[in-house]
Amino acid sequence: MKYIDVHEAAIRWNLTERRITALLRDGRIPGAIKEGRAWLIPSDVQKPEDKRSSKASKQQISAVKRPLPIGVVDYREMVTNYYYVDKTLMIRDFLDAIPKVSLFTRPRRFGKTLNMDMLRVFFEISEQDTSVYFRDKKIWNCGDRYRRHQGTYPVIFVTFKDIKMETWEETYAAMEEIIRLEYKRHSELAESERNTHRDFYGKIVNGDVDQTGIQRAFFMLSQMLHEHYGIAPVIIIDEYDTPIHQGYMRDYYDRVIPFMRNLFSSCFKDNPHLSFGFMTGILRVAKESIFSGLNNLSENSVLDERFSEYFGFTKEEIADMMTYYGREDKIQEVCDWYDGYCFGGTEIFNPWSVISYLDKNCIPRAYWISTANNDVIHEIISEATPEIKENLQLLMQGKSVPAYIDLSVIYPEIGKNPHTIYSFLLMTGYLKLTDMEAWRNGNAFCEVAIPNKEIFYVYEREILSALAPAIPQSTALAIQQAIVKQDIPALKEHLQNYLRQTISVFDTSDESFYHGMMLGLYAIMNNRYAVTSNRESGDGRYDIQMKPYHPEMPGILVELKVLREKQPTSEKLRGLSEKALLQIQEKNYADEMTGDGVKSILMLGIAFCQKQAEISFAMTEC
Repeated sequence: MKYIDVHEAAIRWNLTERRITALLRDGRIPGAIKEGRAWLIPSDVQKPEDKRSSKASKQQISAVKRPLPIGVVDYREMVTNYYYVDKTLMIRDFLDAIPKVSLFTRPRRFGKTLNMDMLRVFFEISEQDTSVYFRDKKIWNCGDRYRRHQGTYPVIFVTFKDIKMETWEETYAAMEEIIRLEYKRHSELAESERNTHRDFYGKIVNGDVDQTGIQRAFFMLSQMLHEHYGIAPVIIIDEYDTPIHQGYMRDYYDRVIPFMRNLFSSCFKDNPHLSFGFMTGILRVAKESIFSGLNNLSENSVLDERFSEYFGFTKEEIADMMTYYGREDKIQEVCDWYDGYCFGGTEIFNPWSVISYLDKNCIPRAYWISTANNDVIHEIISEATPEIKENLQLLMQGKSVPAYIDLSVIYPEIGKNPHTIYSFLLMTGYLKLTDMEAWRNGNAFCEVAIPNKEIFYVYEREILSALAPAIPQSTALAIQQAIVKQDIPALKEHLQNYLRQTISVFDTSDESFYHGMMLGLYAIMNNRYAVTSNRESGDGRYDIQMKPYHPEMPGILVELKVLREKQPTSEKLRGLSEKALLQIQEKNYADEMTGDGVKSILMLGIAFCQKQAEISFAMTEC
C-alpha cells in the first residue's frame, strides 16, 4: 500500500497540518499508521467528514482559505501556504518537445521566476521527496511518461532579477556572488571522488578565480554535476537581461555584453554536459549580441502560441479565483482594468495586478506601475518623431495604430531608430497586438493598442510626461480644474506660473514648442476628453481639439499664436490672442464637434511670448 505524509494530506484536503494531526490522534483517518513521530496515511483514503457544528465548519472553511501570494516566487512555499494558479502543464508541454534551450520573454511580474522555480523543484534531484508538491497538480495526472522525469536531474538555477547596479564593477561583483552561492548550494561536489575538478570548485567558492574563470563557471559546474550524478544537469537562468538593461541605462553596455555572451555560450552552446536549459527575460536580445552561434535556442515571446497560457492568468483562472474569494461581482471590473493582453492568441490578465487588487479589497488602481523602472521608455519618447508622438496621443484615445514589429530589437537600436518604440512597448507589456492574423501571415506591420485601464494610467503618469517639459502634479491639477470650471483668469494665471517656473527663453523659439507643451498639459485630460491636434475641421486645421466623452462637458478648441518680440506690450499680446480666437470662429473649427452632438464649445485663443501668455475666449452654445 502507498502512503502519504501529513503535509501532502493537508494539500490534498485543503486543511491545516495541525487539523490533520488532530484527526489522526482521534482515530478519524482509517488505515493511518505511525512510524516513530511521523504519521503515514493511505494514499487512497478519502477526506474525513468534519463532524463539528455548522458554525464551526464555516469558521474552518474561512480559516483555511489560502492567503494571496503577494511577491511569492518560491514554488514550494506557494503551493504549501498560498492560493496557487496551477501552471504545471507547462512541464508537459515542454517534455512533449524537449528543445535543448528555451527562452521565454514576457513583461515583468508575469510569473517568470515562479515558473522557473517550479521547473527546478520538478526536475531537481533532492533528498526530500519533492513529488508531494506535484501529486495534486495537473501534471501528475498526465501519466508516467512525465512523472518519471520528476526529481531525476541535477539543476543549476540562478536569477539575475535583482542585479540593478550603477557600475559594471558592482554588476560583476553581484553576478560573481550569485554564481558562488550556486556552487555552495551543490556542496556535495566539494568532496566527490567522481568530480575531477574539485580544485576549480574550491577556487570559485573561495573567490580565487578571474573573470575568465567566472565566464566558464556554468559550464564547469555542469561538467562537475554530470560527473557526480551520471546525468547531465538542467540549467535555468532567470531574468538574464536585467544586467544588460542596466548596462544600457548606466553606460556600461559594451562591457556587460561580451561578458554575458561568453557566460551563456559556454554553458548552452555545444555543451555535452547539458540535458536542457531554460532562460527568461523581458527582451529577446538579438543573437548577434548574446547568443551568437547558438542554433539550439527555442524562442517563446508574447507572440508565440506555445506556452502562451502559462505566464499570467487566463480568463477561466480569473473566474475561479474570484469565485474562491467570493468576489464574482467584481469580474467585469477586473477585466476592464487588468485584462486585454494577447499572448499568442490567448487572452491574459496581469497576475501581479489582479492579486494586488484582491489584496486591497478590490480597489482598482495601477498596481503594476510601482514595480517598474521606465528610464528606457522615457529615453525613447524624448527622441520620438512628431508622427510617433501623434500616435501616442491616438493610443491614449483608445485607438489602434499601425506599427512595425521587430522581435530582434536590441538596446543600442532604441536610440538610433525611434520606430523600435512599438516593438519595445509590446514586449514590455505597454501595448498589445490587435491583429494576430497579420502577424501569423508574416506581416511585420500590425495594429497595436493599449491593453486596459491600468496601462492607460501608466501612459498618463509615466509615458506622456516625456512628451513635454515636466509638469508638477499640483500645476497639472490646477490647470485641469480651471478648464473644467471654465475659469479663464485662473487658467491664465496657472499657465503664466508654469511658464515662469519651467522653461528657458531659449526654449521658446517657435509655435511648435508651445504646441508640444500644451499637448502635454492637455494630455492630463484624456480621461475626460479625446485630445487631437492639427486636424481638418470646417475651413481649416485647428491646433488642439478636446472632444468630451460625456455630453454634459463642454468641447474645447485651442488656437496658438507666438509673438516674436523681446519686450512685448500686453496690448500686442492680447491682440494676438484675439486674432487666434477670431481664427477659430471664422474658419468654423467647431463644425466637427457640433456635428458629433457636442452642446457647448469653449474657444481659447492663446498668445505666447517668451514666458508670458494671454488668453482670449468665447463660449458658443450649439
